[in-house]
Amino acid sequence: MEPMSDAGTADAVVIGAGVIGSAVALELARAGGSVVVVDKGPAAGAGSTSSSSAVIRYTYSTWDGVVAAWESHFLWEAWAHHLGVVDPDGMARFFKVGMVILEMPGLDMGRIRGLLARAGVPFEDWDAAAIRARVPALDAGRFWPPRLPNDAEFWADPAGELSAFFTPDAGFVDDPQLAAHNLMVAAKAQGAEFRFRQRVVAIETAGDRVSGVALEGGEHIATPVVVNAAGPYSATVNELAGVLADFNVRTRALRQEVHAVEAPPSFTVDDRGAVVADGDLGTYFRPHPGGTVIVGGVEAECDPLIWIDDPDTADDQPTVDVWEAQVFRLARRLPELKVPPQPRGLAALYDVSDDWIPIYDRTALDGFYVAIGTSGNQFKNAPMAGRFIAALVDGCENGHDHDRTPVQVACPHSGHTVDLGHYSRLRAHNPDSSNSVWG
Repeated sequence: MEPMSDAGTADAVVIGAGVIGSAVALELARAGGSVVVVDKGPAAGAGSTSSSSAVIRYTYSTWDGVVAAWESHFLWEAWAHHLGVVDPDGMARFFKVGMVILEMPGLDMGRIRGLLARAGVPFEDWDAAAIRARVPALDAGRFWPPRLPNDAEFWADPAGELSAFFTPDAGFVDDPQLAAHNLMVAAKAQGAEFRFRQRVVAIETAGDRVSGVALEGGEHIATPVVVNAAGPYSATVNELAGVLADFNVRTRALRQEVHAVEAPPSFTVDDRGAVVADGDLGTYFRPHPGGTVIVGGVEAECDPLIWIDDPDTADDQPTVDVWEAQVFRLARRLPELKVPPQPRGLAALYDVSDDWIPIYDRTALDGFYVAIGTSGNQFKNAPMAGRFIAALVDGCENGHDHDRTPVQVACPHSGHTVDLGHYSRLRAHNPDSSNSVWG
């Protein structure tokens, strides 16, 4: 083996430059440390982040999930202020179009409404008539349960009508990769360094503590703190670190597809389009600037889950079967939709935890932290995820026993507090989780 060369030292190394890793780098750099971010890809946000639907919503199934999302909303609304810089390459934009959550069996609407009310998130209750009046493009029919298009029952007439609730402050970010780039620029302004096309091949230790990372080219970076924000590669990085023995919640990569179709005239960013959570048919969708609708799935029982052992082997091209399932369902909800003759979209990987709730935590290896298991639902929480990890590093590196007494993070805009024990690797499977991308 060739001897390793010294690639420098840092107070912290972040593995992964997606929206989560870049947010972590920003907050660690703001805390005054020297930070190096290493990513095997070519640019910030070029991996799973670039394929995110970038929905900004507050309808989580747990209290801490709702609070984290609601606090993050204030940061997205004042994005340039949060960053402290303006990216010369452009700024990601938050479109506040609101979100319609259609009722479905198994979704405890009362519980979610209670969490929203407790957190101070505005919402409105809609009956079928209100759905038609406020978002005329939507068919308010009840089609439950979700089915595949090759099921004869898929084409049955609706059995009654739906109610819904609406959160007017929800929306989406127009360019998720640009959002990660914005965070990188802000982190660099605080002194962080980003190194691309460099793969971590080993986590170095000294006794029970991290001492550095080894890179594929033979270099190493000496550091007392490493943060695993490697997205779908997170399980591989954890294995390199040998930290999985006490994890009650694990992560693995799940292949997902998102498709784009031409929007009906009455469902656009400028004309009554909204983010829609349609568990009744098994999709979520939203308008996009330029007259497009983005549609994805919500892990309906009839849809197979495609788990990927090696993320490097995942196919990034959309498939006809998934396209038909998502777009035909969308057409039932948006009757004016013109179904195109072939797929247009992309495939990417979720880094999914066992209960679809992320893991923001320390590990049994001192100095090794994780921001993983984001399960397709944490883009919106990236600004707060950076603060969570910074708070964990500050507390644990100064002797706080987070496993015994979880770190608490104050949310100044909402006035609430997030208990980071909610995101612990040691937690039992959370019974309140929706066990889907909705978290």
